[in-house]
Amino acid sequence: MHRFRLSLADLADASFACSPLQEAALSLRMWKHPGVYVQQTAWFERLRPRFEELDTEFLCSLVATTNRYIPDFLTPRPATAFPSFASELELVRALPPEQLAGELERTFLPHDQELPPRLAAGLADPARLLGEIADALAEYWEHCLAPAWWPRARPVLHADIVHRSKILAERGSAALFADLDHRLSWDDGVLTIDRDWTPEDEEIPVARRGLVFTPTFFCRGAITTISYHSPPIVTYPVRGQGAMASTPQLPPTPQALTQLLGAPKARLLTLLAEPASTTQLAGHLGVSPGAVSQHLGVLHATRLVTRVRHGRVVLYARSPLADELCG
Repeated sequence: MHRFRLSLADLADASFACSPLQEAALSLRMWKHPGVYVQQTAWFERLRPRFEELDTEFLCSLVATTNRYIPDFLTPRPATAFPSFASELELVRALPPEQLAGELERTFLPHDQELPPRLAAGLADPARLLGEIADALAEYWEHCLAPAWWPRARPVLHADIVHRSKILAERGSAALFADLDHRLSWDDGVLTIDRDWTPEDEEIPVARRGLVFTPTFFCRGAITTISYHSPPIVTYPVRGQGAMASTPQLPPTPQALTQLLGAPKARLLTLLAEPASTTQLAGHLGVSPGAVSQHLGVLHATRLVTRVRHGRVVLYARSPLADELCG
C-alpha cells in the first residue's frame, strides 16, 4: 500500500492536471501489452501502421515486461494544470545523465531482473541515451498521437477534471477520493492506494510539496510513482472512455423532450450527461461543429446548459434544470 499523509494545508493545495507526456509514455503499454486497455484498442490498431514506421523495439523497451512499469522520469509531475507536450519533454531532457541508471534500475530490476538490452548498452553514454529516449518520444508523439488521437482524448481528460472539481465543491474531499478509483480510500488525513506493487507499505508525507491528481487512459486503477521520493502524484483511470469510440452508442432521447425542444437540442441534452466539447458532440452526432455550436448557444441562453473553459477547451454540461427534464 501507498499511504499519503496530508495535513489540512496539503489537502487545500491538492490539484488536478492533464499531462500529454504522461499519456504518450503510458500509451506505450498498449504496444508492449496488447489487450490490457481494451477501450483504446480500436484507436491504436488504426495507429499501428504509423507506429511500425518508428523504432518500435526501442520504444517498447521503455515498458517493463512483468508489470508494465514506466520509468518515473518519463512521467514527471505536471508543473501546471495544462502543460504542453514540448514543455514536459524538456523536463525529460533536463534529467541529470548520472541519474538515468538509477531510474532504469528502479523500474526494471526488481521484477524483470534485468535491463532491456538496448537500454543497458546505452548506459555506456547516459547523456546520449537520454537524448535518444526524448527524441523517440517526440517522434512517437508527432507521428502517432498528436494528429488525431490527442485532439479526441484531451477533451475527455478535461471533462473528467471538471467532473471531479464539481464533486469536490459539492460534496467535499472524502467524496472526491471515493469517486476517483476503487483502490483509493481516505481516513483521518491519510489517502491510501491499496495495491501490492511494493514488498512493504510506503508512508509518504506530502509535507507541503503539493499532491497532484492526473487522469489517464492507460491504467486499470490508481497508481503513483515508483520512488516515493518523487513529488507526490496520483494517476487514476479517466471517466468517459467510451467517448473515444469512433461509433459510440448514443443514449435514447426521451420523446417528450424531443417534442419540447426539437430533435437536435434534445439529442444534445441527452449526450451532455457528461461534460463535452463542441467537437466531441459534433463527432458523436455526425454533424458540423458549427451546427452544434448554434444549438448550444440557444440551450445556454435558456439556462439548460452551462459552459466552462478548461485550458484551451470549452466544455458544456447540463444544468440542474436540464437534468430534471432529461430524467
